[in-house]
Amino acid sequence: MSASALSPRVGSPRPPSEVVELARHLVAGDGGDPRLVAQEPLKRSVHRLCFEVGAQPAWVVVKRLFPRQARVNQLVAERWLPAAGLEWACPGVRGIFHDSGGRAVWHVYDDLGGNGLDCHVCDPGQVAPVVELLVELHVRFAGHALLAECREHGEELGMAFFTQGVGRCVRLLKSVGSAGAPLSREQAELRDRLLGRVERLYGERHERALLLQTSGGPDTLLHGDLWTTNTLVVERTAGVEARLIDWDHAGVGPVTYDLSTFLYRFPPEHRPSILGEYREAADRRAWWLPADPTLNLLFETAEYARYACCLAEAALAAARGEPWGFEDLAEIDTWFDRLEPVLAGTEAE
Repeated sequence: MSASALSPRVGSPRPPSEVVELARHLVAGDGGDPRLVAQEPLKRSVHRLCFEVGAQPAWVVVKRLFPRQARVNQLVAERWLPAAGLEWACPGVRGIFHDSGGRAVWHVYDDLGGNGLDCHVCDPGQVAPVVELLVELHVRFAGHALLAECREHGEELGMAFFTQGVGRCVRLLKSVGSAGAPLSREQAELRDRLLGRVERLYGERHERALLLQTSGGPDTLLHGDLWTTNTLVVERTAGVEARLIDWDHAGVGPVTYDLSTFLYRFPPEHRPSILGEYREAADRRAWWLPADPTLNLLFETAEYARYACCLAEAALAAARGEPWGFEDLAEIDTWFDRLEPVLAGTEAE
């Protein structure tokens, strides 16, 4: 199991009438009176709308975002990727609606069509263009003039993400059971077991930081949530093209953050060939990756940082007495037991 795999506890809100009306206006263009004929939920807070314009269907995708995430997605689509010649790599933002309370922003996107990668089938003809796009993104933004702006508005996904996240877990786990009803024996054992895990990781922070500094390569723009569900493979006349969607967690850090997320989505037997494609594409652009044993350690650091992000939220809930907090803590505890190296059979250097 990997980070971000916890089940959401909040349903997917339907787009309000104002968002549907905005989308209808956008697809209408200079004339016509589009009629909404279909609405399909795609993910949590993401819907595909189909309008009938004349006798033809017109599709758009609408998504509900927190204001900060909406700003990042807009910067990615309208400023950052275009500055690197990659404006085609994500959906265009066609319209924006701010709700009256200021708690959410709805984006209206072009519907690019296509499908996300199937991590179980792992078709090389589908995976290859996605890998090429990842390498292009990572190489073009290493040392880019906008990287400081990306860091300012996006997420910090380097060593600070690991250190701060793990440190926060230590503090929050220590607070679990300090107030309110006494913990059961099972709850106390779970808390102590997780506390031992993150204290060990915190003790390794300097060693992991040194490895990242010497072997992690330069910081670059990262997608930040590179599950296969956030990829699109689109069939065009000229061939298969790749796109990346849902840039909510875009930020700055080493390529091993994106790569580890992506590779962990696939069965172990497919990971070496996918990494090999990334290496080959990187070599063509004079981009260097460390040897597999070192990569495994860097991938592990990134995955543990993601674990810590989920663990901190669950520990905070448990400390407040919310029942789902301990449910999530128990699930996350199993992640530590089941974590395997990205690349099996590779000994540490």
